[in-house]
Amino acid sequence: MVKTDEFSGILYLIPSCLGDSDIDMVLPGKVVQIIHSLDHFVVENERTARRFLIRTGYRKSLSSVKFYILDEHTEIKNIPSIFKESGKVSLGLLSEAGVPAVADPGSELVKEAHKRNIKVIPLAGPSSILLALMASGLNGQNFVFHGYLPVKEHERTKRIVILEKRSRQENQAQIFIEAPYRNNQLLRSIINCCQSETILCIAANLTTESEWIKTRTIREWQYHPFDLKNQPAVFVLQS
Repeated sequence: MVKTDEFSGILYLIPSCLGDSDIDMVLPGKVVQIIHSLDHFVVENERTARRFLIRTGYRKSLSSVKFYILDEHTEIKNIPSIFKESGKVSLGLLSEAGVPAVADPGSELVKEAHKRNIKVIPLAGPSSILLALMASGLNGQNFVFHGYLPVKEHERTKRIVILEKRSRQENQAQIFIEAPYRNNQLLRSIINCCQSETILCIAANLTTESEWIKTRTIREWQYHPFDLKNQPAVFVLQS
């Protein structure tokens, strides 16, 4: 445990909205109040963070807000400096992934906070992973989130076959995501290598007006193809 008096605030883990979803619908009022009380934020992208704060009705001058960048390029050794620079004020961790520290580099900041005995408070908000699982009808008692599958087709296909087999053996829902522009390639790989009775749920554009969620067998997906390009989506597979 690292003992320090450099930082005496709280690290709030702030869920952001998915797409153009309605703030009032997806974020509890208390969460919005906490966001408005902060003026130091750890973010992946300052521009989208500013846009998110404006959407919440943030009333402080954004020119006075301090943003610390934490993204996939941030070196782990530099993360402690965020707490040193921010002083004793509370921090809000915002993520491009929707929920901080899940499929997100913010987990390293949270780990560092625990090392420093800093209080960490996760705030309620939309998680595309859990929303997709909830709506899939698949096994919510036993599931695994794998993040992104391999980009190369032969490696991706091999991985899908392994996940399908694991799902069948362990009665386990397998959850994964893809960069929106590669969704169609992923769907084709799933259809081409999975057994016809394996079940696949696709949940796209969650919490937005264009949201749609479908659970079908692989055979049914073959006859009901869907263009997923550039639509943020979560895939839930169970054999």
